[in-house]
Amino acid sequence: MTRFAILTAGGDTPALNATIYGAVERANALKIEMVGLIRGFAGILDPRVPHVRLNPLFSTIPELTPNMGGTLLGASRTYIDRGQADIMSEIKQRLQTLKVDGMICIGGDGTINGMQPLCEFFPCVLAPKTIDNDLGLNYLDEVNELMMDESENRGHRRHGTSLVRPTIGLDEIVNYVTPGFATAVFVVVQGIERIRTTAESHRRIAIIEVMGRDSGFIPLGSAYGQPDIILIPEAPLDMDRLEHRIAELYELQKHVVIVVGEGVVDQNGRQLGAATKSYDPAGNIIFNGAAEELKQLLCKRFGDDYFGTRRKHESADSAIFTRKVGHTQRGGFPIKFDRFHAVQLGGKAVDLLVEGQNNTIATLQWSQDKGFFLDSLGANKLRDQWGKIHPRHVHPSFYDHQRFQPSLLGKNYLRSVLTGAIGTEDVEQIRADMFSPGKLSTRYQSVNIDIQRRIETLI
Repeated sequence: MTRFAILTAGGDTPALNATIYGAVERANALKIEMVGLIRGFAGILDPRVPHVRLNPLFSTIPELTPNMGGTLLGASRTYIDRGQADIMSEIKQRLQTLKVDGMICIGGDGTINGMQPLCEFFPCVLAPKTIDNDLGLNYLDEVNELMMDESENRGHRRHGTSLVRPTIGLDEIVNYVTPGFATAVFVVVQGIERIRTTAESHRRIAIIEVMGRDSGFIPLGSAYGQPDIILIPEAPLDMDRLEHRIAELYELQKHVVIVVGEGVVDQNGRQLGAATKSYDPAGNIIFNGAAEELKQLLCKRFGDDYFGTRRKHESADSAIFTRKVGHTQRGGFPIKFDRFHAVQLGGKAVDLLVEGQNNTIATLQWSQDKGFFLDSLGANKLRDQWGKIHPRHVHPSFYDHQRFQPSLLGKNYLRSVLTGAIGTEDVEQIRADMFSPGKLSTRYQSVNIDIQRRIETLI
């Protein structure tokens, strides 16, 4: 009997359960047992290895549905240190006791790094997920366009050098888009449209901060909400040009809506809102707030007099306001695009293990002729010569630095992903579920309660 394990690691995304569902359904068809590991890599560091049988008698458990956001298996940002030989030996023994023949890890670049130690003694593949859409390459040879940053002993992008290609073909993109991105953009666009009405009514400047630590795909996608200015981490802020553009727009329409990615940087490469560095468990900088720092910069540049001469008794501080879309980008049910392709990628991950693949990523590709299709790539193809996997950046040809908007190529990329991304079933779910009378008389029914009853342990 073949038995695979599956886990979800890193941050949550709306399409995780859909990926798990796709893997389990494919396992059912191939008569493969599927065991879900609780809380990602933290689950196999626990001597008990809490786990759930996801397809007893090759039938998917009813708690697992592709329409539900988050992950019924739980997630953590705990990762495995390959240097701890004793712990690695214990993990190997636990997985052998569980009689697992291979593992599917659902995650991003952190999860790839986390599964590397396991690949040395155990077949592992990755099903991609990240709302940031930063797992992959703009083209296969991109990893060679890196130089060593001696101060941090790691590779970094050679932006502004002759090695950077001025443009790319969309069909060259490796792992074209990741599940979770389309739903995150859907949430952001709704937020922008609602905040716009306040900015317009009160003649104010709204700065909306969205996720995108290193990559600006979410702010780029926010173009569907028609913000006046989009700022991405890949384009260092030119404050003089930005101030001039804001003034133009404010004089014309008496309000401005700005979308800023949380990782946006100034001309010196310093991340706004990250003057005081603190870190999350994965080692990522936790930002104090790019939107707030941008507001302070604009308040100093415009001053109270600018707004006071246009609207009496209006200070710069009151005329400019900030909002964070925040973790709502990660939550809720996945829209049709993410649901459909996440299910496919989960099934593809099972097929890769059956084929004997190891340290391989299931990918979603796109071409003008084929549309979207499944493929795979060795995980090491994403590594630079120092062994590091970098977040995929928005390619310079996707962004118009002069207009602070997506370029023509960037618009074509967004169209290929988001045109038709919402299905009629999504609209029907909102209509039927949002104000269901039953919600007034019953508590929220957490899937964790039912999954807890199914959890088994080795000890």
